[in-house]
Amino acid sequence: MNYLAHLHLGGQTPPQLLGSLYGDFVKGLLPGRFPAEIEDAIRLHRRIDAFTDAHPVIKRAMARFPAERRRYAGIVLDVFFDHCLARDWAQYSDVPLGMFTARVYHVLANEPQLPERLALIAPRMAAQDWLGSYVAFEVVGGALAGIARRLSRPEGLAGAMQELQALYGPLSEDFRTFYPELQAFAQAALAAERTSAD
Repeated sequence: MNYLAHLHLGGQTPPQLLGSLYGDFVKGLLPGRFPAEIEDAIRLHRRIDAFTDAHPVIKRAMARFPAERRRYAGIVLDVFFDHCLARDWAQYSDVPLGMFTARVYHVLANEPQLPERLALIAPRMAAQDWLGSYVAFEVVGGALAGIARRLSRPEGLAGAMQELQALYGPLSEDFRTFYPELQAFAQAALAAERTSAD
């Protein structure tokens, strides 16, 4: 899962929104590095990633790509699934996408201690509405190009958009099958956290 899905799944308090994003920028052991609620959200982010990686629907979706793409299929799928979530947002959230993303950008703007790389990209994320722009399929290509620039082998993502166009229908079905299960997993994890905190 990519930024939008993690933010949607990880809880809606400001610390939960922050931790949902931090999960992509913070590695290693956590205890004491951040406030407890942010650390809980980072741990949930990691559990969501593990649940996703092990899920049979995701394994099936990744197997749809040509063999030479498999090493990078997870990256492509993460970004494409954010497109699917933005496209079908009203099926999964009662809050309009524009209101949700505006809240995320507000929380980021009001946090003075963002992790280093997130601190660099957060202003661009808001100014260019990275989260809301995923509604448009062509934005996936721009996101993949940005990721490719950070890879040691950027050619690993060359041609991925053409494959996504060819696989758009089946991968969209995979998303519709998988995402409600992921939502249920995340909601159960959040409920268990609330119970243990009481």
